[in-house]
Amino acid sequence: MKHVIAFLFIVSFAASALASGCPGLMAKIDNRLAEGPMLDAEVVEEVIQLRTKGEAMHQQGNHSEAMAALEEAVELLDEADAG
Repeated sequence: MKHVIAFLFIVSFAASALASGCPGLMAKIDNRLAEGPMLDAEVVEEVIQLRTKGEAMHQQGNHSEAMAALEEAVELLDEADAG
């Protein structure tokens, strides 16, 4: 029984951690876009689509998919800044 309780605690903690990560990444993307970076229109559009997808997945409770989309958007912004 102790193992079951420990497992449930770990799972709920992990879900909470992922949930709090989504809003942080969305804010990071929003801030980066608000800075008005010199990006190709195609890159901006893809970042916005990924951010929108991430927010939708977050609202549906699909935090791992949301994080993947949001992290991809941040990577695109990082690559554009470096390039």
